[in-house]
Amino acid sequence: MTTQRTRQCALQLEALPHRIGQVRRIVSAQLRYWQLDPIIDTALLGITELLANVHRHAQPDKHCTVELSYGEGRLTVSVSDHDPRPPRIGLRTDAMDTCGRGLAMLAALSDGWGTRPGENGDGKVVWFTLREPVTAPTPVAVPARTAPAPVPTPHPIALDARPQPVAIATA
Repeated sequence: MTTQRTRQCALQLEALPHRIGQVRRIVSAQLRYWQLDPIIDTALLGITELLANVHRHAQPDKHCTVELSYGEGRLTVSVSDHDPRPPRIGLRTDAMDTCGRGLAMLAALSDGWGTRPGENGDGKVVWFTLREPVTAPTPVAVPARTAPAPVPTPHPIALDARPQPVAIATA
């Protein structure tokens, strides 16, 4: 039985709008490095939502940590902050509301999500998981056997040793 080692990456930041874009680029590059291209967009959407929640709701500060952990075909993304209040899913949102749907969207797109207390009871951790899509093995192209190319037969070349007349135009 072979086991796959767990890969991990962590980023500490202040959840400000310009930093969120930087984190998205870093995470995208890391997931490409881990060859998780099929789940990059969904992972970035979830990270953006969680960081936007830290920016909008976390108290007393906006400092947080984004952690990625990949093993056994599953990516777990965690965002921890210093605010102990758990997030709430917006249950009563109007069609024109511009916020309140993010965690419901995360629940719909991920394989699972949740919260837990932060290390040493400081703050909270909000996490979600994504499974790497199972893909069929790529068939290996086997070159078809073909008949060898015919060898060209030499054609006799007629050489005429006599010089040929050349027409020269005069004006």
